[in-house]
Amino acid sequence: MVEPQPWIEGYLRAWESNDPDEIAALFAEDAVYYNEPYSMPARGRDEIIANWLAHQDKPRETTFEWHPVCLTDEVSVIQGVTTYPDKTYSNLWVIRFLPDGRCREFTEWWMEHDAR
Repeated sequence: MVEPQPWIEGYLRAWESNDPDEIAALFAEDAVYYNEPYSMPARGRDEIIANWLAHQDKPRETTFEWHPVCLTDEVSVIQGVTTYPDKTYSNLWVIRFLPDGRCREFTEWWMEHDAR
């Protein structure tokens, strides 16, 4: 079983740095990244990097807390909360891993918390 913690720590470093090499290290060459279920995914590492950089957050703008919901040999389901200065999101990530720990498919669900 691939332990998700090192990958998520790498994802958080890449989220902070927006460094293309750190982003690339997370994903297989032919990985698929869905920003939301059933949307058109970014296909391939180069497209994933380009999409990430086109929608990047500023460093130290967010905090992310997470815990595993389900772990299998190839898939991790992660529940998280992303907090920005002006909004908060609940997240559900489905990460499909290769045996070497890189991601071959990533899908994220996100929902903004009610502002009330």
